[in-house]
Amino acid sequence: MPRTSRTSPSRRTFLAGTAAAGAAALVGATAPAAVAASPGRVSRHTHIFYYPWYGNPDFYGQWRHWPQGSLTPPDDISANYYPVLGPYDSGDLRGAVAQHMRWLRQAGTGVLVSSWWGQGSYEDQQAEVVLEAAAKQGIQVAWHIEPYGGRDADSVVADIRYLTQKYGDHPAFHRDPERGNRTAYYVFNSLLTVDWSALHQVDDQAIVMAQTWDLSRIGDFGGVYTYDAIATANKPDWTGVAAFCADRGMVWAPSLGPGYIDDRAVPGNTTPTLDRADGSTYDQEWAYALDSGNGDAPPDWVSITSFNEWHEGTMIEPATARTPGTLEYLNFEGAYGRTGRRAETAYLDRTAQWAARFEAALAAHR
Repeated sequence: MPRTSRTSPSRRTFLAGTAAAGAAALVGATAPAAVAASPGRVSRHTHIFYYPWYGNPDFYGQWRHWPQGSLTPPDDISANYYPVLGPYDSGDLRGAVAQHMRWLRQAGTGVLVSSWWGQGSYEDQQAEVVLEAAAKQGIQVAWHIEPYGGRDADSVVADIRYLTQKYGDHPAFHRDPERGNRTAYYVFNSLLTVDWSALHQVDDQAIVMAQTWDLSRIGDFGGVYTYDAIATANKPDWTGVAAFCADRGMVWAPSLGPGYIDDRAVPGNTTPTLDRADGSTYDQEWAYALDSGNGDAPPDWVSITSFNEWHEGTMIEPATARTPGTLEYLNFEGAYGRTGRRAETAYLDRTAQWAARFEAALAAHR
């Protein structure tokens, strides 16, 4: 995830440092077997990363995020794909954000994990918008605490208390009834801080997720996720972290995604591209993640990278082949054999099928 005006390493830098160089596109898709999504039902165990950081002149007063890479919206945007909604604003409650929540419900994802850059940040200012729109679709909102300047264990404890006090009474605020009605807080690039022992102050109200599978760095957390879809494509050995979490009552939430490309947002980047292969990559990553639990059990949650990280091309949000300007954009034509308008929502519908399969697997192990 490319960053602007931030003091921390970019998502691209992180991925370049952790993914195996030259990751090849996966082939031979493994389809969700014989489990259809139930219309209107969502999986509370399927979490998806959501980015409320976009702005345009109609709402924010200027472009935000879309111009990265020295591009000029609306024709040219900092993404290799172009959204069906165009370069939207994350504050557009009745327009883009309401549509996002309808699409998330279509995808069967019950919890969105909203990118959050600290108290008073732009993303914090959009939190009420996200919560309001999510509530109308029966979706819950958890939090992705990003590496804002000065973030450490003490500040994250303060952030959890702040978010709980400010938004905790909202009907869309995430609570997990299977884990004491606690809320999920994902901490991106958790390795930036060494000592996380302060997190135990909020054990009663928070499931704080470490973004690493280094067993020496997760003992103070309530769970583990991986975020990186490129790493998942390389099928890393997660047996140790799955067993570690199971033995300690921690949440194991492996991450998966449909692909990766950030060439337009970060010109000259060195991060490998992960081709979508018309959906085969997504299917393979889902299958691998669901098989990554402890023993024959599925993982506790899965975390999808992402709904709308357009800069890195990991989104399942609909993309269009009908684009403006002179730049060429990729699209979802051919995904799962679909073309035209049906191709635009191909990843939403496939997500719903996999989420239903995941819920069936969890039910079978209860």
